[in-house]
Amino acid sequence: MSTALLEGRPAIVTGAAGGIGRGHVLHLAAAGAPVVINDINGEAAAALADEVTAAGGTALVSTHNIGTREGAEALVEACRAAFGSVRILVNNAGNLRDKTLLKMTDDDLDAILTVHVKGTFWCTQAAARSMVAQGSGGAIINTTSGGHFGSFGQTAYSAAKGAIASMTYTWALELARYGIRVNAIGPLGTTAMSKTYRDADGKPGQDFDPSRNGPAVVYLCSDEAANVSGQIFGTGGERLSHMVQPHYGKTLVQPGGWDVESIRRHFQTQMPGQFGAFGILGKPYPFHGGVYPPSTQEG
Repeated sequence: MSTALLEGRPAIVTGAAGGIGRGHVLHLAAAGAPVVINDINGEAAAALADEVTAAGGTALVSTHNIGTREGAEALVEACRAAFGSVRILVNNAGNLRDKTLLKMTDDDLDAILTVHVKGTFWCTQAAARSMVAQGSGGAIINTTSGGHFGSFGQTAYSAAKGAIASMTYTWALELARYGIRVNAIGPLGTTAMSKTYRDADGKPGQDFDPSRNGPAVVYLCSDEAANVSGQIFGTGGERLSHMVQPHYGKTLVQPGGWDVESIRRHFQTQMPGQFGAFGILGKPYPFHGGVYPPSTQEG
């Protein structure tokens, strides 16, 4: 087993027993990191730990529930107690309850936000506090998705992934003084969770090997990526893409400020041409002809 880039740097991976998380564990362990395999499926986590050990790596199983502050804090403490420190955190755990806006319930929304947003926050806060106390820096990798661009039937998931992207930017600014880098990936991978996904036409997505996201995680956690923080990358499949941070596009300036009549004079001649690809599928902007109620369309 290769022990080059991350030798001796304890890592935590949440939602690690299968799919994308499993790939992270195998690649981190192959790079020399002792890994805490956190998953509510203890049997699958134990089987993965055996696989890591058989290959010459070091792994610890954790079934702590990161959907609670107590579980997240206990997870970080377990890593520190077993391996002496926490140097790497990969926030990978997630869940899905895909429903359109008109069909969603409060329970659907809460279930997604608790695991994705609060779980990422709780784990990061606990790990970052430990890293600060250690004084040796660290690397945190969050998991977002192109779904936060807009994804049909995924209000809660899109909101959660957008929140994680924004938290990534903020934490990178706040934690840099302590030598802690914070980045995120938007992974491709066919998993038990992703198999529930359907596009607007009801078709499933393309199959992708979930383990192919692991190499990017290893690199981003290494000293070779010391100049990389506050960034998001699309990983998996054959791609490695930089997800451009949100920014203002075309800006019109009106001396003295804008009133309604000024906006009416200039908006339609200047702005619609800026409306490009829309949503995660990147299709051309579909609303140039207007969006109208069914009664108007039928007329």
